[in-house]
Amino acid sequence: MNINKSLSLKSLLILGVALLFARPAQSQDATEIVRKANEKMQGKSSQVKMTMQIVRPNWERSISMKAWSKGQDYSLILITGPARDKGSAYLKRGNEIWNWQPSINRTIKMPPSMMSQSWMGSDFSNNDLVRESSIVVDYNHTLLGDSTLSGYDSYKIEMIPKPEAPVVWGKVISFISKDKYMQLRAEFYDEDGELVRLMKGSKVKEMDGRIVPTRMEMIPVDEKGNKTVINYDKMEFNIDISQRFFSIQNMKNVE
Repeated sequence: MNINKSLSLKSLLILGVALLFARPAQSQDATEIVRKANEKMQGKSSQVKMTMQIVRPNWERSISMKAWSKGQDYSLILITGPARDKGSAYLKRGNEIWNWQPSINRTIKMPPSMMSQSWMGSDFSNNDLVRESSIVVDYNHTLLGDSTLSGYDSYKIEMIPKPEAPVVWGKVISFISKDKYMQLRAEFYDEDGELVRLMKGSKVKEMDGRIVPTRMEMIPVDEKGNKTVINYDKMEFNIDISQRFFSIQNMKNVE
């Protein structure tokens, strides 16, 4: 299924004068909910240790990593295991992304066309890992209603990409808990409105003073038996980290 297409879907129908005046306030509230959920998981900066498990019908693979971020523009991911991948790193600065491969002593700049492709054979894309797009800035948000998910009263929010946004989805439906602003579920649709992937958040724990889901499960709905699970082992937020940390040179030396 081709999901890497232009993504502009849409405009909402305005159902009368009352809705014409009500919609802007509702839209603003939905954006604020998404902003709070995004800030909850990222902070102004962060340092994370996590393990990614790729599950296929006939095999499984586990990859451990460290990740650092600063704002929306800077992130660095270091692979710490298994041994064959150890030392590989991915760096994002603004809209540019590099991959360091120590086994061939080579740094590769990744073209935008690779953002929708699988990351290390998982069900996450390059865009998911380096967060090329912003769920706050690159989407228009609409509050669809309320829902209950895993016992949490939640907001159900529709996210439609803005024209020209670097987004691979036609639509995303997000479920965010009302009390702690935790993203518990996200449904990813292509431009034809077909559900392509499903993400579930679970194992809610306290990490560095924040109540967050520490297990994220990504499931491609049309590939039975496939899924990718990320478990966050440690999360620190609002750490003291310089923009200079996110350099091509440091990508080769970070531990």
